[in-house]
Amino acid sequence: MSLQHCKLIDLPIVEDRRGNLTFIEGGKHIPFDIQRVYYLYDVPGGSHRGGHAHKGLHQLLIAMSGSFDILLDDGRTKFKYHLNRSYYGLYIPPMIWREIDNFSSGSVCMVLASEHYSEDDYYRDYDQFCQAALGR
Repeated sequence: MSLQHCKLIDLPIVEDRRGNLTFIEGGKHIPFDIQRVYYLYDVPGGSHRGGHAHKGLHQLLIAMSGSFDILLDDGRTKFKYHLNRSYYGLYIPPMIWREIDNFSSGSVCMVLASEHYSEDDYYRDYDQFCQAALGR
């Protein structure tokens, strides 16, 4: 995979004077069925999350509250996204290294995942990831 496969996805917004509603349907709004949902919150200032890549897992990351930065890396190119709206999701396919930082106070990052948790799906060492991603 390359960074060309990563993309911001506009999620539907149902506007109402009482408050807006956004929804996500797996296989319709995102290119995978949702098997797991988790969220990051109360991240201390200056901390970062991520620091890994997935071998087969697809994800959609959403800033449910506040903001944060996501640095994506395919082993050749790096690109940083700033997420700060709950109606945008960042799609990350397999074999993309990610670092998440610059969390604002009170931020919440929700992650929709294509598979249940499996430690075997992770690359946690950047050099090993690059070897696999670049076929070295």
